[in-house]
Amino acid sequence: MPEVSVVMPSLNEEVTIRGCIEQVIKVFNENHINGEIIVADNSTDKTAEIAKSLGAIVITPEKKGYGNAYLAGLQYTKGDFIVIADSDGTYDFEEMPKFLTPLIKGDVDFVIGNRFGGKILKDAMPWLHRYLGNPILTKILNRLFKIRISDAHCGMRAFTKAAYEKMDLRTGGMEFASEMIVEAARKSLRIKEVPITYYPRSTPSKLHSFSDGWRHLRFMMLYKPVPFLFIPGLLVFLLGVLLSLAILLLGNVETSHLHSLIFSSILAIIGFQTLATGIYMKAYAAVHGLCEREGFIKKLLDYHSLEKELIGGAVLLLLGLVLGIKVLFKWINLGFGSLSEIENAVIAMLLAAIGIQTIFSAIFLSVLLLEEGGE
Repeated sequence: MPEVSVVMPSLNEEVTIRGCIEQVIKVFNENHINGEIIVADNSTDKTAEIAKSLGAIVITPEKKGYGNAYLAGLQYTKGDFIVIADSDGTYDFEEMPKFLTPLIKGDVDFVIGNRFGGKILKDAMPWLHRYLGNPILTKILNRLFKIRISDAHCGMRAFTKAAYEKMDLRTGGMEFASEMIVEAARKSLRIKEVPITYYPRSTPSKLHSFSDGWRHLRFMMLYKPVPFLFIPGLLVFLLGVLLSLAILLLGNVETSHLHSLIFSSILAIIGFQTLATGIYMKAYAAVHGLCEREGFIKKLLDYHSLEKELIGGAVLLLLGLVLGIKVLFKWINLGFGSLSEIENAVIAMLLAAIGIQTIFSAIFLSVLLLEEGGE
């Protein structure tokens, strides 16, 4: 059985794959390591042919994507220790010993490279990634999950086979990098950073700055929707409700404060929808085991709580309909002339919109429970 398994994804890397594999073989020979190299390849060039000629195990993932490539390759690993890195020549596999040593000693479970603490060669990392994208996303990740990582998106990492099995990784895109760190922290794995050198690519980059950045942010929102959606939504909703109440208490809505009432009502609706979206994401994460069921979400996912939510939404919708019908009949009696109860019409719309949103929320949460085999 190999002691060390090295997994690298590849997509048309015929220019660099040979150098990467030869670096790994050199480390294996110099350190007397019994190892294997697994290349998860979706190339249309000679990458797979070159890798096989050097003794690597080449597998073809069923699905494309950064995370899917790793998930496919990691299934074949037999070593007690696993090293992963891109095959585009940006990482030096001869630095593997500094990753493996703390793992073999049993000091840590997970080792990640730190390009910012090491050396980033000229043209290796775009300005946008170096000074904005990576630092900002890393800070958000650290803040949300109480982690202390300097380079959360470094692609060169190593971990024990036992640690990999604990992490239970699932995502198929670029967010796989963030998921690995979050899961390592959630499972209380011992994490260590080591400084490394980052090299410029020999071929054009396959990264998409904004779409890949959004994938990482979206993943963090799924795990922690409260600061992204729940709190902002609640604040906007309360602001809209309080403004609406204040305007109604002032009177003369139809003459001087109509636009303010409409604006505050829209704020309340937008805030409530944002709040509901935050609840959806939190509930989805809880049902699929991405976070713990606790506090408000635990109560909300209870079947009886869903019934109450459904009833509450129906009541709000009914109040809105009754008020709206009252306004409609008054308008008809006036011969479809000038309507003096505009404020009632706006409030009817607000109640109906929030009521419908509440009902849809109850239905969505019920579907989540049905999906996991609950009631």
